[in-house]
Amino acid sequence: MAVVENLPPTNQSKSKAPDNAGAGAELHQGSADFAKKRSHTIVNIIAAVGDGDIIFLRQLIHGLHPADIASILADIPETAARTFIRLIGEELDSEVFAELDEDTKELVLEVLPTKAVARALEDLDSDDAVAFIEELDEAERAEVLAQTSDEVRASIEGAMAFEEDTAGRLMQREFVAAPEFWNVGRTIDHMRATGEDLPDLFFEIYVVDPAFRPIGAVAVSKLMRAPRGVPLKTLMENIHVIIRPENDQEDVAYSFQKYHLISAPVVDQGGRLTGMITVDDMVQVLQEENQEDLLALAGVSDASTTDDVWSSMVARLPWLVINLVTALTSSFFISKFSGLISQIVALAVLMPMVASLGGNAGTQTLAVAVRALSARELNRNNAMKVVFREAMTGVLNGLVIATVLATVAGLWFHNPTISLTIGLAVTMNFVAAGLAGILVPLTLEKFGQDPAVSSGVIVTFVTDMVGFVAFLGLATLIVSQ
Repeated sequence: MAVVENLPPTNQSKSKAPDNAGAGAELHQGSADFAKKRSHTIVNIIAAVGDGDIIFLRQLIHGLHPADIASILADIPETAARTFIRLIGEELDSEVFAELDEDTKELVLEVLPTKAVARALEDLDSDDAVAFIEELDEAERAEVLAQTSDEVRASIEGAMAFEEDTAGRLMQREFVAAPEFWNVGRTIDHMRATGEDLPDLFFEIYVVDPAFRPIGAVAVSKLMRAPRGVPLKTLMENIHVIIRPENDQEDVAYSFQKYHLISAPVVDQGGRLTGMITVDDMVQVLQEENQEDLLALAGVSDASTTDDVWSSMVARLPWLVINLVTALTSSFFISKFSGLISQIVALAVLMPMVASLGGNAGTQTLAVAVRALSARELNRNNAMKVVFREAMTGVLNGLVIATVLATVAGLWFHNPTISLTIGLAVTMNFVAAGLAGILVPLTLEKFGQDPAVSSGVIVTFVTDMVGFVAFLGLATLIVSQ
């Protein structure tokens, strides 16, 4: 089998595993070298899979982070991925299953025995197990859960009872809690005695009252520095954020951002501690929310590079149709000035500039507004201040651009009337763009709509209409004088 140099040393005898502990570090250098090494690793993995060389395949992935293995599985051809999973899928760290994308999960379910998938889920923290299960269809979900233990099944089914994108789906049911009268030594001894049942990753120990309601939290770092005899009551700090399972994940993420949390307790209707949410989950939520807003601004729903052509087309077509309708509407209004345009050809030359400049200005304001709404920086208390600021920004930017464009038009067409017309039209459109860019998302937010989804089409329509009508209307007025 031909071996491409990648994670050193791949040219050694296969009986000696590559030093992928160092290679793992190389994979995360974040430089051009990362892409090169990763590409070479993929080439060798595909070759090893093609030869059915399990020993070399194990060597290639030895020491790699679970996220890297999952990413490689998503990038290699489907036939190679199937063989990879068949050869060593049951040997993979359970954390790899938590990192798989939706399509690779489907492959895993097709290739591996259901019992093997169930074993991997049982080794995961409850939040990661739920994240894996919730992307499966009902039949697959039931088949996998039937192979898990009663405890794991009850935990996952309990989480699935909550709405999607809520704290109940995200929360981790493994946590550490202790009564306030325990001291540091007893708490540490308790954690050592129950080591296998501890969460894989936790940052705080929750102090609870006799009713199991959280009354404080002690950072693990603080606990480890304190003498064994110190009571938890003297170490604990107040809990500023308590989450309920029905809370929206976006609201939870906002709380983590605002209060710089690393974890937060989740309580039931009676206020009893039932789980926790950690910052690693919130990083993923924030990334997903930002991606959704970015895609929505472009008029595209949630998409993936692995989506088929039909799915991509169906997701994008509705907004393109809406844009077509708005474009036809703008064209209809332009047709009303066809006589004027035929008399003054310069209008046809300059008209697209007015709409284009206004559209760009509106998009800038809209992007700022949507981000501010998402981050809770824009609200009813400061809305008028922001609206005034954007209007003034539109005036000033409009004056600058209008001056430049009017000068260019004057030198180009040697017609002061044209210069005055386009200067005024651009200024008016910039003001309209600034106001539309801020008022449209605010209005949609007030009526419970996602401003990222619909704002772009509306703002573009406003800037096009104002630009065309202002330019051609002013030209009509000035020419008629």
